[in-house]
Amino acid sequence: MQQEELKKIEETIVESSFWEKTKEILNTHYDFSSDISISVKEVLIAITVIFITSLILRFIYKLITRRLPEDDKTKFNVVYSYFKWFVYLVILLITLDAVGVNVTAIFAASAALLIGIGLALQTLFQDIISGVFILVDQTVHVGDIIEIEGKIGRVEEIKLRTTRAVTIDNKVLVIPNHLYLTNSLYNWTQNGTTTRESVEVGVAYGSDVELVKTLLLKVASDNKKVLKEPAPTVLFTAFADSSLNFKLVVTLDDSFQAHMPKSELRFAIDKVFRENNISIPFPQRDIHIIEQKKS
Repeated sequence: MQQEELKKIEETIVESSFWEKTKEILNTHYDFSSDISISVKEVLIAITVIFITSLILRFIYKLITRRLPEDDKTKFNVVYSYFKWFVYLVILLITLDAVGVNVTAIFAASAALLIGIGLALQTLFQDIISGVFILVDQTVHVGDIIEIEGKIGRVEEIKLRTTRAVTIDNKVLVIPNHLYLTNSLYNWTQNGTTTRESVEVGVAYGSDVELVKTLLLKVASDNKKVLKEPAPTVLFTAFADSSLNFKLVVTLDDSFQAHMPKSELRFAIDKVFRENNISIPFPQRDIHIIEQKKS
């Protein structure tokens, strides 16, 4: 009996010693400055809270995206990834403050650093904010043809910081999203895939303008890439210095490749004008040379 009691006492002492060492380890503080001190226990509590927050956020994500279309789900993923890290930061600061860590001292110690980082990342923040606006208000979609700062491209990918587009000559155009806030954006396809395009041409003075109109409409109707509705139209735009100017307006289904049918129309116009003896003039100037008589 005495041996069993001694054994139990030894086990109790060992167990007590283990918990005391564990508490000692957990209460060990690491001092980063005179005002900032964090213990192992506080770090473990913060990790546990972050883990629980992660599970909650994952549940919320599945709940929200369960019925979203694939396109909207992709956009939501981009916003969600940044929102998730923001929530982690807020929860971490609240947890540290709750367990007794001097969060104010942390902010005070890093104030100068945060200001420097903020100034350096000012454009990045503008890009991110603009990206959120694009994703939320549906200004631009993948597949849209956009024009900004004179550059035209078909949108291939929309990220939170940049928009990736491919130009007509198959070059990749990376657009920082903050440009949408500071420049006018032309979305060629927001109202549909069809656009009105025009080809301008000038004819010599004295030409039969009604014949010119008829020939231009015939050229448009013969081109298979020009839509029948809305019907092509011809505008008499100006009495210029050297020519009578006309504009052939047509409707195309693929404005991104509009340069090809417009080129075909120009070839056809030149051919049909030659066949009907209608000349396309070039600027001319008459030079009068006045000779002065010698006295």
